Parts: sequence; structure tokens; C-alpha cells
Amino acid sequence: MSAEACDRGGRSISAPRITRLSLTDFRNYSAATIHTGAPNCVFHGPNGSGKTNLLEALSLLSPGRGMRRAKLDQMVRQGSGAGFTVFSEIETDDDTVKIGTGTSTSALADAISTRVTRINGTPAKRSEELLQFTRVLWLTPAMDGLFTGSASDRRRFTDRMVLSIEPQHARRVADYEKAISQRNRLLDDYHGQQSDIQLDAIELQLGALGAAMIAARAELVDLISLEMERLDQTNFQDFPTATLFISDGLREAEQRHDEMNTEEQLLRLYRDGRGRDRAAKRTLIGPHRADLNVQHKEKDIEAALCSTGEQKALLTGLVLAHAKITSQIAGMAPILLLDEIAAHFDPFRREALFQRIEALGGQTFMTGTDAFLFEALGDQAKRFRVDSGHVTEA
Repeated sequence: MSAEACDRGGRSISAPRITRLSLTDFRNYSAATIHTGAPNCVFHGPNGSGKTNLLEALSLLSPGRGMRRAKLDQMVRQGSGAGFTVFSEIETDDDTVKIGTGTSTSALADAISTRVTRINGTPAKRSEELLQFTRVLWLTPAMDGLFTGSASDRRRFTDRMVLSIEPQHARRVADYEKAISQRNRLLDDYHGQQSDIQLDAIELQLGALGAAMIAARAELVDLISLEMERLDQTNFQDFPTATLFISDGLREAEQRHDEMNTEEQLLRLYRDGRGRDRAAKRTLIGPHRADLNVQHKEKDIEAALCSTGEQKALLTGLVLAHAKITSQIAGMAPILLLDEIAAHFDPFRREALFQRIEALGGQTFMTGTDAFLFEALGDQAKRFRVDSGHVTEA
């Protein structure tokens, strides 16, 4: 059975654990089977050997396109001439769950067309069904530019954090983005009264979805902020404290219409802004324009102005705080995927990182070029040597 963790109130929290991972024609792996199960699994080896590919495969056990957001044909091993499969066995408190995902091909086009996910052999109707068995969170070097990158990257990061505690959020965001596209097309092809009637219907949907998105994001920020405050009052001060603020994409709207609730404000803004949006050929106000602002609390400066090392530490602390929140809200310790996590930290901060991971009580997969970076884990880790698409237990 899987290990169990407890929250601060002593409530039991399940800790699902991946015990087996099998890949077929995935990235640089023609075939590989890895027996995991330890609380920590470390993949070490030279650059380009396939360590990150293993984490990407694990990230497909959650809703979405995985931690690289790659297209399906990019995940298929070059020269295989077929699709890929990722298969896992996950021990929960009650049972062993078998989850497989991979690509199907079109008989007519003889090309990869869709991704199929099966849970215990039964096709999943929606990818959100995966959240019943595990929550997978990750931190990769590609995320190091989050604070200086685009607002869309920060929105996507925020929405993935929300998804881990509110499974319906992904569907809500997808429906909202679809409706925004419909509104933009209708504005671009405007034909008078009939278009106004259609716009009214679309904007009614956008108001409800947008208000729910804004509320969910705000709740997430509040929860993480409370966790950061708690850490400030404990001995866990090894990572800088992040102060968070999420804009709602309405700009000055609250000041203009503070007597309205969020849904009413959105409806009015969409209607009043039709002419402006038609000229801009896009919808200029709404939660699809939101942004996450992060500050280094101790230095009282924006994260974007911090050094590269400070940004890495801020992001790591934020992800760990989010993992704790996920555990408490979902009643399930998340599985963490930490790519090249230890290389940029000194020994003190590496040891602090491992202590924080242990306190979470879940399972963690980490990668690094050198095995010595993970010596502080001792016998709490299972180590694997990765070399050119081959994995050997060390």
C-alpha cells in the first residue's frame, strides 16, 4: 500500500505512489520499464540522455499536454513509424490503478490523430478523471523565465496550480477560450441585429465562466499566501517568501462599477466594449488578460528584478507551497517532478529542499547530471542511471 501523510490537523492524506513506468516508442526510448516505488527516485546521467523525457512521460499522467506542451508527433520516437505508449501502475490507499496513455492513428491518413487514456483498461471520457488517482506537479528549467516571460505563460502556470485543487477548472478555461474565439469571429463578421443577439448569448456564457475563473484564481493566491505566512512563522525559511497578486483582467472596472458583482461587470464590459473590440479584432478585457505578479517579500522587489538564482529559489518555494496546499485541499500528496532541480543550489539549500520534500510525504522524481547532488537523500532515494535511452537501476 502507499505511504500516508498527515495534514496539520492530523487528518490522513493519501500518498499515491507510482511503482512501475513502461514506455514504448516515446521520445528516445524504444522500450523501457522502470520499477519505482521509493519515496524519491533520482534519474542521473549526461545531458541529452533522456532524463527529462522520463519526467515528461510521468507528466502525461495528469490532464493536459504534459510539462513540455509538446504536440503528439513530437513525442513519438523518430523512425518508429507508429505512435507511443506510456503505461504506469499507481498504488493508492485502496488499490493498484493501471493508467495508460498514448496515441491512436487514423486509418485514412495513417497519421497520429488523437491521444487516448485508459484507466484500468477503460477509456477515460475526460482527462480530468486522472485527478481521482494522482496530482502531478512539476518544476523545470524552462520555467525559470516565468517572472520575466509573457503574461500568457504566467496565466497557464496559475491555471495549472488551480487545476490541482479544483479539477473542473480546466474545462472552464477551455470553454471560456472557445467562447472568446467565437465572440472575436462574430465581431469581425458583424451583421447587425442578428449578430447582437448572438453576442448577447456568448457574453452571457463568458460572464459566468469568467467570474468563476477569476474567483478560482483569487482563492488559489489567497491559499498560497496563507501558506507562505505559515512558513514565515516556522523554521522553513530556507527559500525566499513570494508575495502574490493576481490581476483579474478587468483593469479599472472594479472602480467604475464597484456596485456590481464580477459576472455583472463582465457582461457590461463585454457589451460596452464591442465597438472597441471590433476595431482591435480581439477582446481586450476579461480573465484571458489576467497576469500573476510575484514579489520577493524580504527584499520588497518584483521577482522579475531579482537575480537568476533568487528567481529560481522564489519559484521553487512557490511550487513547494503549492504542493502543500494541494495536499491539504485534495487530501492527496502530489507527485513532484523536479527537473535539474539541484544543480543551481548550494549544499545547504539542497538539503533544505530535500527536507521540504520529505515533509510533504508524497513521491518525488528528480533529475541531475551528477549523482552526488542527491547524496543527502541517503537511502530514501532509488537511483537510476540514464544513458542514451537506457535506464539502469544504480
